[in-house]
Amino acid sequence: MHLEQLKYIVEVAKTHSISNAAQNLHVSQSTISKAITSLEQELAIQLFTRSRLGALPTAESKNIIKKAYEIIVRLEEIHEEAHEYKSLMNGELNISASPSLFMPILLKALASFKNDYPNCRIVMTEKKSLNIIEDVIQGKIDIGLAMLDEVNSKEYKELIFESLLEGKIMVCVSKHSPLAFSDHIYPEELINETAVMHDGEIWKESISAYMDKYGPMNILFTSNNSEVIKKAVSEGLAISFLMDIALKDDHYVKSGEIVAIPLINLESSHRSFGWLRSKKKHFSFAAKEFLKYIKLHSSKAE
Repeated sequence: MHLEQLKYIVEVAKTHSISNAAQNLHVSQSTISKAITSLEQELAIQLFTRSRLGALPTAESKNIIKKAYEIIVRLEEIHEEAHEYKSLMNGELNISASPSLFMPILLKALASFKNDYPNCRIVMTEKKSLNIIEDVIQGKIDIGLAMLDEVNSKEYKELIFESLLEGKIMVCVSKHSPLAFSDHIYPEELINETAVMHDGEIWKESISAYMDKYGPMNILFTSNNSEVIKKAVSEGLAISFLMDIALKDDHYVKSGEIVAIPLINLESSHRSFGWLRSKKKHFSFAAKEFLKYIKLHSSKAE
């Protein structure tokens, strides 16, 4: 029994015709006829009967042809996976991440992935969540890593997304701030504080709601650069609000230059982070593999 024989009987069963099967497989009719005859002799059963409707599988052969079809499908999957793996080894992966998720999870996932697939070219950008969502919809990137609070809407039916982590808003202050000695902070304690903010819609909405309820804060500046924000906090220029998952292994926190304190009694103090992709864009083997690394390091960060 040979794979070619299995391909021939599957194609004849599909087309009900030896001539059409021969045309589809680019072989002669005699080649297929001889292969079927040889297989029938080997199995000691008749595989097809001829009628005005064409070459039809016999009752005895239907289960055999079904198994032959399953073998052909598995063979095609092997070829496809080998092709995708080759593409991964020399392919390209486009990723975009929000600043809060950029450190430290993404860098660890990238390092692990690059170690296993050194020839895969990675193009990575850091953007606000809304910009990432638009890039995913337009097919500019393979995977987006963003705050999913901005994705949970019926208007994004073309997206596939999954939450990976729940982050909590922390108040970040300099080690020299009187607030640095607090175990927790109430929102009303931050009235009249000077703050630097992430330049994102979720953050703006949260702080606007905060100020409407508790009182004004002086916004020194907004930025989508996490390092700039943390530098300003460490130098005592302002306080800021950052996610706890973005502060794990952070050098400012480890050195004690920044103290992160839980903010309590604030509505919506948690944020959902995860990955998203477009249903319309081909989900490459490289993207599928990279997603495994993101999930692995996200689970370690919980």
